[in-house]
Amino acid sequence: MTPDIAIKQFLTMRRIDEINYSGLVDLRRVDLNLLVAFDMLMIERSVTRAAKRLSIGQSAMSSTLSRLRKLFNDPLLTREGRVLVATPLAESLAGPVRELLTGIEIVLSQREAFDPTTAERTFSVIANDYLTMTFLQPLIARLSVEAPGIRLNIFPTGDDFADQLRGHRADLLVMPREAFEEHEQFPHRVLFRDRYLVAVDKNHPEVGDEITLEQFTSLPYLAASSGHLRGLSEMQLDFLGVPRNVEITAGFGMAPFLLSGTRLITLVHERLGRRIGEAAGIRLLEPPIPQLQPITEIMAWTNRTDRDPGHRWFRQCLLRLAEEEPTSRP
Repeated sequence: MTPDIAIKQFLTMRRIDEINYSGLVDLRRVDLNLLVAFDMLMIERSVTRAAKRLSIGQSAMSSTLSRLRKLFNDPLLTREGRVLVATPLAESLAGPVRELLTGIEIVLSQREAFDPTTAERTFSVIANDYLTMTFLQPLIARLSVEAPGIRLNIFPTGDDFADQLRGHRADLLVMPREAFEEHEQFPHRVLFRDRYLVAVDKNHPEVGDEITLEQFTSLPYLAASSGHLRGLSEMQLDFLGVPRNVEITAGFGMAPFLLSGTRLITLVHERLGRRIGEAAGIRLLEPPIPQLQPITEIMAWTNRTDRDPGHRWFRQCLLRLAEEEPTSRP
């Protein structure tokens, strides 16, 4: 739905007593700030959280909800146990109102160009430890010189990452496309691809310049995970039917640092392995599993920020950074 259609839907959706001679709602009698509050209430489904997001008191948000109920002549949110549940009308309005606000933001954002050398702005990004260390850290260093007023808030990838992005609690999500089944629902771009390598202690007593499939399946294995979620490498190995002698499970950002002085082996992303290999005291080897596929890292955002000049500049920064390493280009 385009913003202009959403606006027309809103203007024609409610209350006979607010109709003017043109047949549309008389906007002079409607506080359009109520729509901002409605949008936040539909995102959070909580008066307390919505009030916090809008930086107002809970009592003020409760009063705003009462005004919204009067405006739409509908309860909008009703309590069921300990949660607020949207009414059918509220659910039907959520999309058009969101599109309406997005259209307004797009119009306002085009008033002026974005100058990164003077701008003061904070971008929030959802990314795991691996991406923060290998991709965002160089960006942070660059921003300190080229755009000193730009700040980053980096949040870990939780189970609700899609809802975090959809609810505009983050500006950008960077993660493997293979782990983001809903990515087609968002604007997105491929950043880079990264293959898996085998990591072993640099003085591993049993592994030379190559590792055989027999060694891979029999040596003590460190399985990488993302929080309590299994890593994509482990899922691939299971799908391919490759057995492992799993002795330890750890986060994939920490996994390479646990190999030194042990017989353990693990799979690491090439970018991470090459960046921290010397510090971690490890060697990198080609995996003896030719069917092992690389991951494709993407960035995703929402229509709300798609045409924002500052956001577009920030996305271009990430694309340029991704293209600078020849081995990782899409």
